[in-house]
Amino acid sequence: MKPKLNLASDNIAGYAFISPFLLSFFLFTIIPILSSLYFSFTNYDMLATPRWIGLENYDRMFNEDMRFWQAVKVTLYFVFVSVPIRLAFALLVAIILNHITKLVGLYRSVFYLPSILGGSVAIAILWRQVFGNEGVINSILNFFHIEGVSWLGNPSTAIWALISLSAWQFGSSMLIFLAGLKNIPSTYYEAASVDGSGIFSTFFKITLPLLSPVIFFNLVMQLINGFMTFTPSYIITQGGPLDSTLLYVLYIYRRAFEFFDMGYASAMAWVLLLVVAIITAIIFKTSKYWVHYESKGD
Repeated sequence: MKPKLNLASDNIAGYAFISPFLLSFFLFTIIPILSSLYFSFTNYDMLATPRWIGLENYDRMFNEDMRFWQAVKVTLYFVFVSVPIRLAFALLVAIILNHITKLVGLYRSVFYLPSILGGSVAIAILWRQVFGNEGVINSILNFFHIEGVSWLGNPSTAIWALISLSAWQFGSSMLIFLAGLKNIPSTYYEAASVDGSGIFSTFFKITLPLLSPVIFFNLVMQLINGFMTFTPSYIITQGGPLDSTLLYVLYIYRRAFEFFDMGYASAMAWVLLLVVAIITAIIFKTSKYWVHYESKGD
């Protein structure tokens, strides 16, 4: 005789186990999100009671605040330059590691380490020293009798210090690419070799198409991370010189915690959310033209 299942008690036990997650999710995610949406329609300095002003924050943002548009321009340039460089470098390293048989675990750990350390304040400070007037880069240039460059003091070169740091943090994408390469059947490469296919032809006709789902995943994740970049701009350049490295999230931080304009900062945050959502939706919509799956269910 089969024992009767007590569904009510099982449900209670299940909800009890997930209650810490649900509680923290509502307290630290849902409530702050809804609060920021309300604050975006108010004049709120975190000291007095929020005052409802409707769409004034958004009107001021789009029609009056030139630094907002500067932050948008800098962020778009940073994201659409650094993300392709990071992904290309990660794919190159993954391909190299995919052909290494000895000490591959050590190499994976070494190449992944920058992704763990790269977002820290300590690495940002180190990067500031590397690109300083007396830093490693200028020391190498001086060794070859080339005049050093004020990397962080020149508006045209300062952004590249941030882009280089972003590209250096390729470890997580590299590991995902490496996992994708391991899943490509070797029989495809053997058949291509028999047909006399060259390295580049094999790469563009076999590797890239079969790796496109992994590229799609990495592209979406790195784009989102790129738009949320804050620490390098804050620590290395403080948004300067002449706002040439004023990333969007840094400007949100300044409006909120330096100018105590939390209502305006909340409005900026929601604009960022919508922009990232639109770009992500475009990538998903166009993925059917360039993402190829080995097999699809009915």
